[in-house]
Amino acid sequence: MKKVFGIFLLALLTVGALVACSAKTYEIALITDVGNIDDKSFNEGSWNGVKEYAEANKISYAYYRPSEDSEAARVETIGSAIEKGAKVVVCPGYLFETAIYQVQDTYPDVNFILLDGEPHTADYATYNTASNVHCILYQEEQAGYLAGYAAVKDGFTELGFVGGMAVPAVVRYGYGFVQGADAAATELGATVNIKYYYANAFAGSDGLETLVSGWYTGGTEVVFACGGKLYTSVVAAAEASTAGKVIGVDVDQVAESTTIISSAMKGLTVSVVQALTALYDNNGVWPTAYAGKTSVLGAAQDGIGLPTATASWGFANFTLAEYTTLFNKLVAGTVVVSSAIDAHPAVTTVTVDYIDAAPAE
Repeated sequence: MKKVFGIFLLALLTVGALVACSAKTYEIALITDVGNIDDKSFNEGSWNGVKEYAEANKISYAYYRPSEDSEAARVETIGSAIEKGAKVVVCPGYLFETAIYQVQDTYPDVNFILLDGEPHTADYATYNTASNVHCILYQEEQAGYLAGYAAVKDGFTELGFVGGMAVPAVVRYGYGFVQGADAAATELGATVNIKYYYANAFAGSDGLETLVSGWYTGGTEVVFACGGKLYTSVVAAAEASTAGKVIGVDVDQVAESTTIISSAMKGLTVSVVQALTALYDNNGVWPTAYAGKTSVLGAAQDGIGLPTATASWGFANFTLAEYTTLFNKLVAGTVVVSSAIDAHPAVTTVTVDYIDAAPAE
């Protein structure tokens, strides 16, 4: 009898534990895009901001990954996060633009942070940001400019750019890279060539690795890998080459390979922390400057840049002092980088080979 009672009690405790587990709630939620939080790129940078703020302020947090790459799955996952207690939902990437447009009015008491986009209908005909949403955009063209300028100043004359897709943020990175390389080439009187390509994917592939391997074999010295996990294929090609180098994107990726000499970064972690701070400091309601508004972060807001830590500085000739001087010119506005993406950027000195790459619409 005692044995039966003991088994019964154990069963009750087990059920109780499962109920308690399922009832656990998380106040701040991040919904990943097509990648995961360890993508060494956009998701991870955003997640680090959530984690930093939540842990510092003893707030529960979690991340959720949609079951597939679709608006329906993203909307469903946002709903699941809210059912599990989310009062703040962080959505990293332009893929969430239509999903946020759809859910922002459905959940008026939930606050959203949308990175790299603004809510709109699928046909782009209507844009609307509700008062419970704050959007953050970045001046990727400035980050790309710094990377292109630094590469040429460091002595590289054969450059490559691989973008994930020809979406605005990626195009701004690429066109900024071209503009920066052109400025440095003009100053040096150097002959510089750039191969420019969109992979139409944010993941690595054998085909992409083969393509970039051909670039390195043909004399390309450094490739700017701009698009989530596609850097894995570019790095693999660089590591298999004699001396190929890579420039990463979004976050400092130098730890991923000795071939990575720098990264064109967005202040993802910092901007998420800043937004959450503004929200919670205002009793969980977006302040007027944030509610239904879009922040555009560039050098002046410390929203972009190259990594400057000693371990991350892979340039042999371009100095930190030179970088600081250029960065300060971006802050002051004495160097202006075009953010236009409706046509290829005008160049003075460099030659750009746009391979199957048309201007974004």
